[in-house]
Amino acid sequence: MPRVVADDVAHDPSVVPASIARQETEIVRVDLETVEKEALLDERASFRFWTFNGTVPGPLVRVRVGDTVEVYLKNREDSWLMHNVDFHAATGPGGGAELTSCAPGEAKAFRFKALNPGLYVYHCAVPPVAMHVANGMYGMILVEPESGLPPVDREFYVMQGEIYTTEPFGSEGLLNEDYDKLLNERPEYFVLNGHVSALTDHYPMKANVGETIRIFFGNGGPNHVSSFHVIGEIFDRVYLNGSVTKPPQTDVQTVVVPAGGSAIVELKLEVPGRYVLVDHSLSRVERGLAGWLDVEGKEAPDIFEPIAS
Repeated sequence: MPRVVADDVAHDPSVVPASIARQETEIVRVDLETVEKEALLDERASFRFWTFNGTVPGPLVRVRVGDTVEVYLKNREDSWLMHNVDFHAATGPGGGAELTSCAPGEAKAFRFKALNPGLYVYHCAVPPVAMHVANGMYGMILVEPESGLPPVDREFYVMQGEIYTTEPFGSEGLLNEDYDKLLNERPEYFVLNGHVSALTDHYPMKANVGETIRIFFGNGGPNHVSSFHVIGEIFDRVYLNGSVTKPPQTDVQTVVVPAGGSAIVELKLEVPGRYVLVDHSLSRVERGLAGWLDVEGKEAPDIFEPIAS
């Protein structure tokens, strides 16, 4: 589980559950607590986030196809609002939302069988659903296929989100959510893993030359499509829409991920340096959406080097 800091909701992208080695199915317990907390939005502003387990996104859940997933949801007593959870990986009405609707101080549970392998989003589904999602209530569950995923050197967990505030981007102080901007799909902030600079100043991703990394990427939305891109790299393999039952696409520059959708990308790191994660709708960089992948190791002049002018 990521380390939770009182004034920071960012989820460390390197905190990923280990791959599943077992061949038999199991009952897997998932404990989620809905936590509303005032925390940093950027270096000048704060925001009252609504979260699962105190981070945005909530924890990455990892199970095997055929497992029975038991979800225990608790809404903290100091919450202002009702919350629940809808698992896109669940087959059943509301994905469990109706069965887990909790007023502050309540706790409820349900179980589902993970019938379909893939990478799926979960989110709060209390009306207005878009507001609960925009304020931070989303995460993902990976349902591994029976054969598992191919081994890689490192895995990371990254999700994109939108934040709608009454105050314009760059304001100071405690900012307020804005329902009209939400309905008109005009976010002031676009973020990776919770807030501005979460994956730059706070938790930059780190790896080494020669390693192959995997990124579990999701788009919490609630409204805008993401064009996920890593500047200076090419995705060697892409599992589109989080589907792991067909061969991945190869040699892909940018991946389109809809709101409430996902993708799994893999890339081998050949050249050291800083690579920037962006949404290639590049105006969103100016509204806070960027992350760093810092790669250390020996230079590779046969692949990339300056030319004296």
